[in-house]
Amino acid sequence: MANAWKRDKPTRLLSPKLLFLLFSFILILFFCFCFLFLTSRPSNPNPTLTALNARISFNAISPFDCTGSPQAHPVVANTVEGVRHPFMFSLSDFGTLPDKPHKNIVRMLKGKPFRKPDISVTVQEVLEKAKAEGRDGFFVDVGANVGMASFAASAMGFRVLAFEPVFENLQKICEGIYFNRVADLVTVFEAAASDRIGNITVHKLVGRLDNSAISATGAKMAFKSNEEIAFQVRTVPLDEVIPKSERVLLLKIDVQGWEYHVLKGASKLLSRKGSQAPYLIYEEDERLLQASNSTAKEIRDFLRSVGYHDCTQHGTDAHCIKKD
Repeated sequence: MANAWKRDKPTRLLSPKLLFLLFSFILILFFCFCFLFLTSRPSNPNPTLTALNARISFNAISPFDCTGSPQAHPVVANTVEGVRHPFMFSLSDFGTLPDKPHKNIVRMLKGKPFRKPDISVTVQEVLEKAKAEGRDGFFVDVGANVGMASFAASAMGFRVLAFEPVFENLQKICEGIYFNRVADLVTVFEAAASDRIGNITVHKLVGRLDNSAISATGAKMAFKSNEEIAFQVRTVPLDEVIPKSERVLLLKIDVQGWEYHVLKGASKLLSRKGSQAPYLIYEEDERLLQASNSTAKEIRDFLRSVGYHDCTQHGTDAHCIKKD
């Protein structure tokens, strides 16, 4: 009979995991509300199209207008850590909410800043050196994806030309432009840089914003299980966009195997003399290059023909400079 007087243990209605997921959901709703509130206010025309373009005429293609583009929802941004010039970055992968949020969402909820990718550090180091030498000019970001390299440069006050063909990525770039207040520095083009003006088929993977490619094989190389979608995009050579009068300090190319065609379309830019030619960073992944019917040797031979004889390997990236 003594046990009859014992009270039952209280039932735990909310487990720690459920509390975490509930908090995650509420936080995302809060960000959505804040974004909708901010974007509902009247805004001035994009300064990118007024300030920068007042000085530079882009004849071959018009810049992408962020103010006229519908934005993605929800919008969540965080700070990139460990760089000398920090910036905000719009998260592109939310994971499977609410059951399995992406690791960067989890980091943010724990109060930790966004992990830095190496490209941000590399871009800022190269541009810091140029700044110390008193050189000014553009950073050209080909295959800008969601803007990690572009914002690393614009956070330092450098002007940026970003080329990106995937609309979902352009939305994230536009969000980053708003968060970082760099509309007067970053000009975006909805196009794939190549060696001719025209159109081409690009392949992207459902659920991934970081693996679109001209080659279907290249797009699926890292994520074979994802569904693939093909769509048409505009192509434009860099030589048709970048004015001869404008200096380019750094050219970064990451286009999943299409690098050779981008470089050929920039032959005039790359043929500039000595320090007038840009510091060049491009992805040199032999598997991706072969999927697009080119090779690392073909690229190196072309670069030597325009005066780049000094290239070093940094992982899958090649860094090339032209000495005076």
